Amino acid sequence: MPDNATPATSSRPSPELDELLIDCEADDEQVQQQPVVLKRPWLLLLGLILVALNLRPALSSMAPLLSDVSQSLGLSAAQAGLLTTLPVLCLGLFAPLAPVLARRFGSERVVLGILVMLAAGIALRSSLGSVGLFAGSILAGASIGVIGVLLPGIVKRDFAQQAGTMTGVYTMALCLGAAMAAGATVPLSEHLGDSWAMGLGFWLLPALVAALFWLPQAKQGHGAHQVAYRVRGLFRDPLAWQVTLYMGLQSSLAYIVFGWLPSILISRGLTATEAGLVLSGSVIVQLASSLTAPWLATRGRDQRPAILIVMLLTLAGLFGCLYAPIEGLWGWAVVLGLGQGATFSLALTLIVLRSRDSHVAANLSGMAQGIGYTLASMGPFAVGIVHDMTGGWDALGWIFGVIGVGAIVAGLGAGRALYVRVESEKV
Repeated sequence: MPDNATPATSSRPSPELDELLIDCEADDEQVQQQPVVLKRPWLLLLGLILVALNLRPALSSMAPLLSDVSQSLGLSAAQAGLLTTLPVLCLGLFAPLAPVLARRFGSERVVLGILVMLAAGIALRSSLGSVGLFAGSILAGASIGVIGVLLPGIVKRDFAQQAGTMTGVYTMALCLGAAMAAGATVPLSEHLGDSWAMGLGFWLLPALVAALFWLPQAKQGHGAHQVAYRVRGLFRDPLAWQVTLYMGLQSSLAYIVFGWLPSILISRGLTATEAGLVLSGSVIVQLASSLTAPWLATRGRDQRPAILIVMLLTLAGLFGCLYAPIEGLWGWAVVLGLGQGATFSLALTLIVLRSRDSHVAANLSGMAQGIGYTLASMGPFAVGIVHDMTGGWDALGWIFGVIGVGAIVAGLGAGRALYVRVESEKV
């Protein structure tokens, strides 16, 4: 057993679904001690669902139209790869900013402001040509990165007694938003004057609607707090890096699918609408495995068997969509969805299982998301580079294989029943 880690004894209860929601303000003593009384919980619930619905459309709406956008603006495959990379890169680069903003202004107010920023980014990428396209993608990715860190903490804080159910609602909203955008963007663009700009720009409307329903929460937000705990030494812990690498590498495959799968399928003979529907269907399937995989993975001695199985499912689905006969495409899309839904939820589970307390979990979550999503952004960019160099898609199997094997190796290390060897301390 390595010196950097200590065993996670069997006396520790297995995490239920509610523990997968990591509060970015968990280091705040006032937040923990402050009782939460919700005046209109139904309005908060509606607002949370609407906000969560907007955390994926800006990412999944681009993929079905990527070929049209590239042809319209004269983008090379490498530039198209950069276009799919930038939002994911911003998820990682701007995630660490979320706790800072939350402590300064309060999570609810920050979510409202960032929702407006997200709508602005979506509008910008639909105007001003290639400059607006790239600038808007950066702004949208940064917005999603900040909200994605803040929202789970609000859910866990305000629905502490129903957090398990709310985790399912939160996951469903994420998957539904991604699936809706993947399947509806091409038909919307055709209906709105056969314009890819209108199809992409449509998704600013749900963001503005979410901001409207979130406004009451911002007015009665909990405000800013003072930090009461800190965690040191996480970046020197090998186990923490294994968790981070697993998060990043499995996310890299996920964002390759978001960014490139429709283009791959179009090259295999599908229409843009059909390719978008396949991506949409695969994302919807993720809901089932994302809800069940953490529960199943925590029934055994450790998570290594579960990680191996779901990564093999993911790779099988990817290779099937790339190489298998097109007649069986929907079957491979289902396999891919089952694998990728489980890999993401297991990545969240590992953050909880490898941490001794909520303070360590909050910091490990920030490390895994910040560095992990930055690493994940390299996958879509590599796909664009390889496609530009080879003029086709066949060589992508090597990218899938290298990333997948790396995720398995990191996951087998992170899946051991150990704790990261750091502790939280009051300041």
